[in-house]
Amino acid sequence: MNSTKRLWQRGEPAYGAWLSIPSSLSAEAIARAGYDYICIDLQHGLIDDASCSEMLVAISATEATPFVRVPANDFAAINRALDAGALGIVIPLIYSVGDVEAALSACRYPPAGTRSYGPVRAAVTHADYFARANDEIACVPMIETREAAEEVEAIVSLPGVDAVYIGPNDLSLSLGQAPGMDNEGPYAHAYEGVAKACAAQGVAVGIHANAELAPKHVANGFRMITVMSDVGTLQRGAARELAHSKRSG
Repeated sequence: MNSTKRLWQRGEPAYGAWLSIPSSLSAEAIARAGYDYICIDLQHGLIDDASCSEMLVAISATEATPFVRVPANDFAAINRALDAGALGIVIPLIYSVGDVEAALSACRYPPAGTRSYGPVRAAVTHADYFARANDEIACVPMIETREAAEEVEAIVSLPGVDAVYIGPNDLSLSLGQAPGMDNEGPYAHAYEGVAKACAAQGVAVGIHANAELAPKHVANGFRMITVMSDVGTLQRGAARELAHSKRSG
């Protein structure tokens, strides 16, 4: 059911795309390009619950694993995304082990957690959903605050943490640096600490990146690497076509 978790279990990298535009058409088109996972962003994107549900339907027509970044570490938001068919939940703005424990509980049915039963679309889409959900759902806390980076060893030692995901811009800001995808100094030190902690516990480590940075992250043991965003790809492609047309005209 969750092919991205299978890649992690084999120690192989999963490459993903990040969606901020509310469109089932673009979601399906990007998923059909061959990405291992597609993450719908409800925190910073322009996507609401209704659009998210439609996009999950479109992604489920492909081989890509559907992830959702919820707006906050909120029980109801996590439950709604899972009931709509997400197989992975990315949780932003984690500050403590307690925050992660709350997220894990929201992602799992009792007795492992406190998720409420009502899978609606998820049960329609995924066979044997209730029996498999606790094992197949990926709970992915974000490491994007100084506090989470300092607590990462304790965070990744919690049973049920499938991966953690570095948000380089917010982590840089939290460490007193300008936003950046590959900063030096305190960010680089935190990056190395997260990678080391995950390797010690056998937890996958992910990051918001781009195609140019992907080889570096793979070499450092990262196994969840977001290499494109719909907005960025659209903007770059549009600029490239215009520049080519002007040169040719």
